[in-house]
This record gives sequence, structure tokens and C-alpha cells, in this order.
Amino acid sequence: MSGPVKKPKKPDSRPTRAEQARATRRRIIAAAAEQFIALGYGATRLDQVAERSGVAVQTVFFHFGNKRTLLKEALDVAAVGDDEPVALLERPWIEQIQQETDPQRIIELWMVTGRAIVERVAPLMRVVRGATGTDPELAAQWDTNQQQTRTAYGFLVQLLAGRDALRPGLGVDQAVDIAFVLGNVETYLQFSEVCGWTLDEWQQRVGELLGAALLGSAGR
Repeated sequence: MSGPVKKPKKPDSRPTRAEQARATRRRIIAAAAEQFIALGYGATRLDQVAERSGVAVQTVFFHFGNKRTLLKEALDVAAVGDDEPVALLERPWIEQIQQETDPQRIIELWMVTGRAIVERVAPLMRVVRGATGTDPELAAQWDTNQQQTRTAYGFLVQLLAGRDALRPGLGVDQAVDIAFVLGNVETYLQFSEVCGWTLDEWQQRVGELLGAALLGSAGR
């Protein structure tokens, strides 16, 4: 006679230590972002962040070291929408844009994702902007974000140039200057805070401005 049939072991559904640590980092970053936006950089304390995220303050220090690093991490997550180690310009939406042949459609697709990024990033960048006059490291963070945005818009311009879609007489460097100034978060803050534009209006109007400024008649 054969022995008793052994039941297969159920897979262990418990999170690993690495998964637990990552979940903890996510909670801390989310709580920090809320505090920075609500209170500003100077008034936010790490013990407050710890309490809101349900961890000890030592855990916050263990994962991030200091408040500036925590703000930088919150900005990085806001820029791409998650904590996956995948750069912004290596995301699936970039592949979709690269496959598009219509220059105007490229700009429209760009602005769809740009709107989502700005919606996530702008509240935190407002915090950074407010502290640049008193904190040199946050001033450097602002400059870094501006350079990253310029690099991203450089990618957009190169796509358009590769399709011979740039307006005649408009060089690539000048096109990057124009696209960067129109599309960066600092300009968005001016449009929203001073001019009262909604996100929908920003997406539509800046897309139209980019098309008018960058594209030749054949690209429109």
C-alpha cells in the first residue's frame, strides 16, 4: 500500500524583510510629503513624520538620515509616481511617444504625462522654492530639479528634430530653451498661482504654445 498523500505546502504569503522595509519607506515618504506640503519645510519635524507613518523616529533616521534627504526622496517618488528604480525617461510612456510619428501628437502625449507629473511635484516644489533663500542645500535641490526638467525637454526636442519637425531656423538648443521655460514647474506655479490656470488649462495651453513655438507648418 502506498503511504499517505502529502499535501503541497502553501506558498508563504508573508512579506519578506525587504518588502517590509520598502513598505515602511513608502509610508514615511507619504507622511513626509503630507507634512512638508501642509507645514512647510522648516516647520516639519521628523518626529511628526514618524508619528504619522506609525514608526519610531529612529526608523526615519535609519532610512533617510535627515530631513533634506527625506524631501529629496519625496520629490523623486512624486516625479515618477512610485518608488520603482526606473528613471523617468525609461518609463513605458516614453516608448509610446517614441513610436508616434505625428509631431503634434508627440507634444500632446508629452503633456498628458507632464500634467500628471506637475500635479504630483508642484506642491513639493513650492515647498522647496519657499526655502531656497535660507537653505543652500534646498537651493541646490531646486537647481537640480530644473536641470532634470531641462534634460527631459531636451529629449522631447530631439524627438521632434529627428522627425524634421522643428520650425525652420530654430536650432535645437534654442528649442530646448523655449520648451524648458514653457513646461517647467516654476512656470506652472506662475500660471496657477498668479494667472489662476487650472491643470487642464495648463495642459492644453502649454501644449498649444509648444506646438506654435517649436513646430514648422509641416509638423502641425
